Amino acid sequence: MTEYIETSQKQETAVLVSLATPKQPIEKAKEYLAELSLLCYTLNINPIANFLQHLQKPQPKTFIGKGKLEEIKAFIQANNVDKVIFDDELTPSQSRNIEILLDRPILDRNAVILAIFAMRAKTTQAKVQVELAQYQYLLSRLTRMWTHLSRQKGGISAMRGPGEKELETDRRIIQDKISLLRKKLQTIDKQNITQRKTRQDLVRVALVGYTNVGKSTLMHLLSKTDAYVEDKLFATITSTVRRVVLNNIPFLLTDTVGFIRKLPHSLIESFKSTLDEIREADILLHVIDVSHPACEEHLEVVHKTLQEIGAEHITTILVFNKIDQLEQQDANEVNPFINLEVLRSKHANQYGHDVVFISAKDQENITELKEILYQRVLEKYVLIYPNYLKSDSQ
Repeated sequence: MTEYIETSQKQETAVLVSLATPKQPIEKAKEYLAELSLLCYTLNINPIANFLQHLQKPQPKTFIGKGKLEEIKAFIQANNVDKVIFDDELTPSQSRNIEILLDRPILDRNAVILAIFAMRAKTTQAKVQVELAQYQYLLSRLTRMWTHLSRQKGGISAMRGPGEKELETDRRIIQDKISLLRKKLQTIDKQNITQRKTRQDLVRVALVGYTNVGKSTLMHLLSKTDAYVEDKLFATITSTVRRVVLNNIPFLLTDTVGFIRKLPHSLIESFKSTLDEIREADILLHVIDVSHPACEEHLEVVHKTLQEIGAEHITTILVFNKIDQLEQQDANEVNPFINLEVLRSKHANQYGHDVVFISAKDQENITELKEILYQRVLEKYVLIYPNYLKSDSQ
């Protein structure tokens, strides 16, 4: 199946490739491809066509079938396409085999996400975290890179070819670099721990959620600051902390990196220090784009990630954002499951969380959110200052 994407933009071009399997039905594969398109646009890459193939499982050598590869090759040659991007993670050998067959640079979803994080990294900590993840990604892909050089005719069998020696040298250099970057992160982590200790006298609230759900817009709204806002995936990858006051009670509000499906494990590992801002929070504002067809899945992705980092026990307020976009959708386009009261009841009962529906853009129901947030902050605040309510009543 080939899907063509109309566009008039002139930029680096790519075709996107995915598999539909029993584990990943066609509708889900299409949804992932749509998300991959957004990732590409964030990198200023123009995806001009999608290629989707049905297989029972990925091909060991080329991920997709050779017939589909020939179809892709004909298309990229006819349209002078710059690169080919796969929605799933490719093994080093698969990537190399496909690149030889198509004669184009081959990327997978992990490489695209890493590139976006590298582009977004502004602080020293973020740059070190991303660089560490990139080297870990590269290390696993050095194998076979030099095998064409190491095939020697004759000679002593115990001797290694120049390619194998080069491979070992590269691996050692990268391992040394990884070790150095980890030490840098440890130093930064110690500094961050010291900074967080100075904040222990304040309640800490962290914004979490899938990427591009409106966390930074809400951050701007609640803190009255010029938080960076952009309608692109991973517009924010570093934690931003602001002091906020609600009804005379101060607290710290942190905007954190957004999550995404199929997030590279190396990024999660590298960003553990940033995720500490979530783990050590007293309250989580979990923001969900209620207008997105996959909003329930996005919610589960974030919930599972919170479980992975040990933050699922933290008091959470579910903030379903972008209700203004729901109201603009045609009745036939709205998914049947999007019933706000059903959502409220389900998640309040399932997780015991507060649930509120807002439009950060139109500032709709923000007063309700602030009232709920104030009550939860007050509960945490009196644990730090037990005499607060007594003094307030006198």
